[in-house]
Amino acid sequence: MRYLIGRYHEVALKGQNRWRFTAQLKRNLLDLMGDYRLGTVRSEGPRLLVELPDELPDAVAIERGALLFGLQNFTLSRAVAPDLKTIEHQALAAVHGTNARSFAVRTRRENKNFPLNSMEIDREIGGAIQRALGIAVNLERPELTINLELFTDRAFVSIGKHPGAGGLPVGISGRAAALLSGGIDSPVAAYRMMRRGLRLDFIHFHSYPLLSRTSQDKVRDLAAHLTRYQGRANLFLVPFGMLQREIVARVRRPLRVVLYRRFMLRIAGAIAAQTGAQAMVTGESLGQVASQTLDNMQVIERAAPIPVLRPLVGMDKNEIVEQARRLDTFETSIIPDQDCCTLFVPRHPETHARPDEVDAAESGLDIDRMVSDAVKETERIDLIFPPRKFQPLLVC
Repeated sequence: MRYLIGRYHEVALKGQNRWRFTAQLKRNLLDLMGDYRLGTVRSEGPRLLVELPDELPDAVAIERGALLFGLQNFTLSRAVAPDLKTIEHQALAAVHGTNARSFAVRTRRENKNFPLNSMEIDREIGGAIQRALGIAVNLERPELTINLELFTDRAFVSIGKHPGAGGLPVGISGRAAALLSGGIDSPVAAYRMMRRGLRLDFIHFHSYPLLSRTSQDKVRDLAAHLTRYQGRANLFLVPFGMLQREIVARVRRPLRVVLYRRFMLRIAGAIAAQTGAQAMVTGESLGQVASQTLDNMQVIERAAPIPVLRPLVGMDKNEIVEQARRLDTFETSIIPDQDCCTLFVPRHPETHARPDEVDAAESGLDIDRMVSDAVKETERIDLIFPPRKFQPLLVC
């Protein structure tokens, strides 16, 4: 039998509350493996053990396991009887055909009644592999690592370890709405908050038909990419161009960008209320653009009906770009497009807006009607990864 064995990241530190985190992690795993019929999924100490079906390829299991927030690392392991000869046989089968020039054996012995200790098991299995393959032992930097985990009723044999996504299981910290612009910053901000356990929906403001659909196409791709980490999400496409035209007709140029942002938070907050979101997530970084000065951020946030989270606020552009590359969103984000942020933008926007002048500028606008119209015209898209086929046989 083949198993995915995950080692918990921060979850391992949760003490008496650990069961809540592990239960959420299991639900997320079942979502991310939803197109395969898994066997038993259970916790065993600081580990998550998942029976994998034969039809699930190793490459797919590794890809999906790496998306699961809450795991520090994981292995694809074979379960065998807990006796030395059987373990040796499986270890030799696992390394058959390797091109590695050095190796090491790492044993964790949960069964303290096993007749050999961990170092003795390492030597016995390592000696058998060395005799069979003629490759060198290197305990410092081996090209190949054989992992052995011994329990009372079985042993697990695996080659190497795969890095997990770390953090906390998606959903354990609540639900939020991420404003997704299509640029570099906002997907990174969304990812960082999912890693802190937030389940996200995505909201994009566009100016079609005044501008092209390119920004919507980009955001569909980015939202689908991010949804792989949580299994399912809603994407809301908000038409914003007509609202911008109304602001342009009634508000002096320097304050327009600040008002655009305030209306975005109002509209996003109204959508968030429909989904049960408790906060909004933005990709703002202090001082990066005119609307992200401390004065402007404070004035803009006053319009938000729920808290605004800014996970990138202290990061510079190079740090954000580096994370976007690792997240594999950078190439999509830099595709040229026309989004609502480029429409009707004054040449010299206000960088230190005052609350009294912003309130005065908005006094001539029918705020409730403008927000309501935008929400009514919003398109909702349901995202799901992967297509669902099966329910698990057993979760414990």
